[in-house]
Amino acid sequence: MMRYVLCTGNPGKVAELRAMLPASLELLSLKEAGLPADLPETGHTFAANALQKARFAFERTGLPCIADDSGLEVEALGGAPGVDTAYYAGPQKDDKANVAKLLHALQGAEDRRARFRTVIALVEAEGEHLFEGEVRGTITREERGTNGFGYDPVFLPEMSDLTFAELDAVRKNAISHRGHAVWKLVRFLAGR
Repeated sequence: MMRYVLCTGNPGKVAELRAMLPASLELLSLKEAGLPADLPETGHTFAANALQKARFAFERTGLPCIADDSGLEVEALGGAPGVDTAYYAGPQKDDKANVAKLLHALQGAEDRRARFRTVIALVEAEGEHLFEGEVRGTITREERGTNGFGYDPVFLPEMSDLTFAELDAVRKNAISHRGHAVWKLVRFLAGR
């Protein structure tokens, strides 16, 4: 069984990735790999941040490392919060505060189009690989649902009348940005 390090300290992402990746992979958390919960993320793009985290972990463990960077891009806000999605309301990474700030910023806005984007980086001895996923939708005017994490209660994907937080994990993973990127990663791994 191949061991991979999941390079995220976000428990929501760990749960989603573990549910979507094949059971044939032994997935280690940062803690299990002896790494800090917060890995460096100083890039200006999702790809740069994902690669930075995966490289950091690979250099310290020698194991194949999977990292993602994801974000919400809102049309009316010029693509914000973008790479600052987790820190939109400040350095504490508070989901509730982030959602509140977003809804406040969009008060009175008619254009509520948005998209979630994910870039997954795989860094291993054989090289570096990137896998991208995206889902388009809109931002609701109030929170709906209790599942998921982050902006899930206010993100309404195009192909649904339910927010990500109103969908169960299986349905969300089937249509989400992370789900699309993970599918590409799994297809890549299966092709070896």
